[in-house]
Amino acid sequence: MLRNARHNKILEIIGEMEIETQEELCEQLARQNFAVTQATVSRDIKELHLFKVKGTTKRFRYAFITENESGISEKMRSLFQACVLDIRPVGNLIVIKTLNGNGGNAGVVVDRLEYREVIGCISGDDTVLLVCESAESTRSVCDRLNAIVKG
Repeated sequence: MLRNARHNKILEIIGEMEIETQEELCEQLARQNFAVTQATVSRDIKELHLFKVKGTTKRFRYAFITENESGISEKMRSLFQACVLDIRPVGNLIVIKTLNGNGGNAGVVVDRLEYREVIGCISGDDTVLLVCESAESTRSVCDRLNAIVKG
């Protein structure tokens, strides 16, 4: 029970403020009456599949997969993981290289994720092209897509 409460509090904290280090997260949890060690926080970060993205006020911050991302089926997630070879940002574009014949499959997964930063998505045989609102949002989308690929 304590672990679930701590996980929920971690997600709440990183949703409300930019947390760059495990030490900062430990401090914030302590302020919320959670006595944790850095090793516990490190384990929690792995269990929650947190990853770092570029921050607005800090260089990096912890982030997590949103509800939309967790809403894709496990089969779709596995398909995306199996077919994606490379994800590369270029300005406000993202180029996703896939195995031959899998561009359409990867494109469907990207469409289902419904990222608000993605204006459009075009799929070819082995490539998916995403157009993002800005170059800044491109890095965030890339980080989230890479987190799905890494599982």
